[in-house]
Amino acid sequence: MAEEKKEFNSMEDENVSPDQTEDILKEDDEKATEKMEEAENQDQAEETESPEDTEASSEDSKKEPEKKGFFGKKKKDKKDEKIEELTDMVKRQMAEFDNFRKRTEKEKASMYEIGAREVIEKILPVVDNFERGLAAVPEEEKESPFVDGMNKIYRQLLSSFEGMGVKAIESVGQEFNPDYHNAVMHVEDEEAGENVVVEEFQKGYTYKDTVIRHSMVKVAN
Repeated sequence: MAEEKKEFNSMEDENVSPDQTEDILKEDDEKATEKMEEAENQDQAEETESPEDTEASSEDSKKEPEKKGFFGKKKKDKKDEKIEELTDMVKRQMAEFDNFRKRTEKEKASMYEIGAREVIEKILPVVDNFERGLAAVPEEEKESPFVDGMNKIYRQLLSSFEGMGVKAIESVGQEFNPDYHNAVMHVEDEEAGENVVVEEFQKGYTYKDTVIRHSMVKVAN
């Protein structure tokens, strides 16, 4: 202010016109305003950070620290752990259901075989009686209609057995096998081989490679 007064006094001493005096005052005001604005800009620059620093700080703030477990391994998210748990549960249930299906199919097949064996065992005595009756027919009566009808029924039974998978066990002339034969008599016969079946008292039968009834036989030597 002292300088302005001095300048003003000097302008009065130099007999400056009123218009010139007004221009000088305006210039002084503009200079003072510019100095104040520069000071304010410097204060704002110190308070605010540069855009690069701001972006870097925002990026750092966005980055979350990685969750790590023991031995430096990344810890799984709870959502991923739940998905893995449910997936493993579904796989286990599918495997259990597949095992259950196979087990039930096997049980059904075994139940069917057990039921079929029981039925066959009950029919075998009927077949035995047919064989005994046909063997007892005299030679002169074998051509009679009655005997012919008996033969037809007997052959029909055997064909039904074959369709079911029932087969007669071959015994006479075969080597004795305890898996198929039941020896009820033993004889010495020089003409027969050792441990050979020479006579069959009752036929044995198998159903799908399973023995239903062993053959009752006589073994030589």
